[in-house]
Amino acid sequence: MVKHCMVNYNYDGTLTLKEDNGKLVCKTFVEAGAQQGMTPSDVITMSDITFACVSDPQAAKDMVFGNCGVLQEITPNKGYIEMTGTDSETSQDIAEAIASKGGRYLEAQIQGSRTESHEGTLIILAAGERSLYEECQSAFQSMGKHSFYLGDVGNASKMNLVLQLISGVSLSGLAEGMALADRAGLQQKDVMEILSLTKLSSPIFQDKGSAIIDGNYPTHQPLQHMQKDLNLALGMGHMLEQPLPLAASANEVFKHARRLGYGDHDVAAVYVRARF
Repeated sequence: MVKHCMVNYNYDGTLTLKEDNGKLVCKTFVEAGAQQGMTPSDVITMSDITFACVSDPQAAKDMVFGNCGVLQEITPNKGYIEMTGTDSETSQDIAEAIASKGGRYLEAQIQGSRTESHEGTLIILAAGERSLYEECQSAFQSMGKHSFYLGDVGNASKMNLVLQLISGVSLSGLAEGMALADRAGLQQKDVMEILSLTKLSSPIFQDKGSAIIDGNYPTHQPLQHMQKDLNLALGMGHMLEQPLPLAASANEVFKHARRLGYGDHDVAAVYVRARF
């Protein structure tokens, strides 16, 4: 029987699962039959397939290459699924390291917010070993409503960054439009009502527009993660000599919002930068 383990590895060396309010709930999972590991290498030892999702490319590398990291216990036929939002180069580095130990690797990038995660309606973009992708279908079906296999390692990371670029530029435009409406003396709720009747209407515009109107930004998708992905997309554009002027502008807007202290807030908080 294949064992699956979702990793949340903290910098203090502990492995935990957390609710939104930050309470440790690992005990609940252990009581339900899960095993707890104190380090990434512990988790690898106890699992046939390990799913890892951390904050950024550097954290993903630390999980694999760091002290008590994944590489110490990877053996032939163990699978490693990297779900961290990262660039293709980082993913390829991890894939090569896993393969050098005889392990199996798949990148599985996530499209969706915390709400979709809780509802199990994420979209999963996978690339790497096809047989491992097929073996993980039951897990992917629990996490998301659709999964796509995109071929060689790196393709899923590239696709995720393309989609994040489109999302970041769009949200920056929404924030500026709402700021302009307010400055012009228009009612923002009227903007959103009219927008909902046009072909530009979308769930994300309605959700973020409502947050802007309420002036409340509970975190469904952290602003700092969007800025991180925009920055990675710009790096990909630089390598491919593809001009990305709109993404560059949006990245600066999100960077400024982070500097104002809104990194941990929802992406809708980019409006604060646009308005003030």
